[in-house]
Formats: sequence, C-alpha cells, structure tokens
Amino acid sequence: MITPRVFADFHNTDAEGRLRLNCIGTIEDLANQSIELQDGQLLTVYSEDLEVDGVVQFSEEEKLWVAAIDWDRIRQVEDFIVQVQV
Repeated sequence: MITPRVFADFHNTDAEGRLRLNCIGTIEDLANQSIELQDGQLLTVYSEDLEVDGVVQFSEEEKLWVAAIDWDRIRQVEDFIVQVQV
C-alpha cells in the first residue's frame, strides 16, 4: 500500500505539536488524490523541501484533522533531475 503524500504547513500546529491539515495546499492535495481522511490513516506530509510520515487523528478540541508526527524524523527532500536523451 502506497502512503499518500500531502502538503502541510509545518508552522501550523496545535497545542500537542500535531500538524493541522486545514490549509489550502492540504485541501487541494486531498481533493486531487481523492483522499478522505480517517483516524489512524498513514500520510507523508511535506512542505517545500521537508517531509515526514504521520498518523491522521481527529482533534475533538479543534474539530479538524491533524497529523501526529515525530519531529525528530523530518527528512530533507532532495530534488531529483531527470535527464531525457534525445
């Protein structure tokens, strides 16, 4: 099973340090991939050149979806250049 990859703002966290999944980039990625969030779902969240794996949770306090992540496991994403020979 492939883990979906969606945008998240790493500066948009709740009091528990979870990423809120409510910014426009996240909503667009979810819609484009036809993803309906559910508790326990695995996601890879990214922002610019960073990414991290997370687990989706519903925040009862804020009434929105969040991703619980391990802040020590954030990875830097390298840009890969594909060269096509003609």
